[in-house]
Amino acid sequence: MAEFFSFDDLSWPEVTALPRDIPLILPLGSGYDLSLLAESLPNPPKIGLLPSFPFGWRNSGLEIADEFLRNYVENLLNSIRDDGFTRVYALAPKGVDLRLGSSVIYLPIESNVQISILPSSEKGKVILIPIGHTEQHSLHLPLSVDTICIEAVAQGTTLSIPDQAYCLPVMPYGVSTHRSSFAATMNAGGRAFEDFWVDVIRTLVEKGCDRFYFLSGHGGNCSFLVNVVKYAGERFRRIFCATSFLYLSGPEGVASLEKYRQSKIGGMGHACELETSLMLHLRPDLVCMSRVVDDIDFINTPSYYMDWVEGGALIANPPWDDDSIYGAYGAGSLATAEKGIIWLNAAIQEKVQHVTEIHEQQNRREIRRNAGFGLWGK
Repeated sequence: MAEFFSFDDLSWPEVTALPRDIPLILPLGSGYDLSLLAESLPNPPKIGLLPSFPFGWRNSGLEIADEFLRNYVENLLNSIRDDGFTRVYALAPKGVDLRLGSSVIYLPIESNVQISILPSSEKGKVILIPIGHTEQHSLHLPLSVDTICIEAVAQGTTLSIPDQAYCLPVMPYGVSTHRSSFAATMNAGGRAFEDFWVDVIRTLVEKGCDRFYFLSGHGGNCSFLVNVVKYAGERFRRIFCATSFLYLSGPEGVASLEKYRQSKIGGMGHACELETSLMLHLRPDLVCMSRVVDDIDFINTPSYYMDWVEGGALIANPPWDDDSIYGAYGAGSLATAEKGIIWLNAAIQEKVQHVTEIHEQQNRREIRRNAGFGLWGK
């Protein structure tokens, strides 16, 4: 039988070294018989499994419009092909038609019973929607960093206030406009990303939810999520939908970073002191500190510079090749698991506060609406 490996456990140089004819599979959901998958390829020595796409199709528990799911998945497949891989497929349950031709393998799953992603008891809570990414994180970290970190923050928030928040399964795919610089960086595409997540909100609103919080573990998602919450707020006027820049970006979070960091400005951006510390705490088995090379030669000017909370008046997106040789922005060599614990707890507390504010915002606004405030009274 073929040997299966987790694609997102690899670093970008390890992906670069893979044969370009190795099959790479993006599964929709789980529960597939991998022996049937191997037979359908047929039986190559190795098969790479990408992170599972969590929902969006019929019987996934959260169904959205077919075209938005298809565009999202197709862009992800094409981003791998852009790296030269020739055998790239989505894996979908039988009965689901992605309309992507030979790019999809359809197999039965263990059960076709409707999955309940959102129990009815959770509808009055803030729905946390964590979105990570699958992208390069320098030489010493795996592709899964953003997903692992934001999932931990989101789940920690839910565990802290289970009566106020409910967490959807983490999405391991976002937007990387810089993806051509380093192998293995995927890209859902900005417009496809926005369409998909606005439609997720539509589906959740139809299920009776009215308060939402998008949590991003990947900086490339953030500007597009701002658009998503603006579109959602315009289309669904009785909800409160919010996002924020990553985590540890508010006053208390920034204070925690400043208190414990050892790097100067430029030492925290990507595969850096912060993300490496979090990974040393959460998944030390996926960190190779002997391969750390600090990448801190960012071109800084007063109005444009890189750090965890991006600063300056200018907003730009120059190629990574200008500033990073190895795929990092920051000083991963200064990371420790002890700092990772501290910063994870601080990130969770920041999100707990945000959830509390989202509830307050929605409750106070509903009082005004129901009282006929302003144009609501006409």
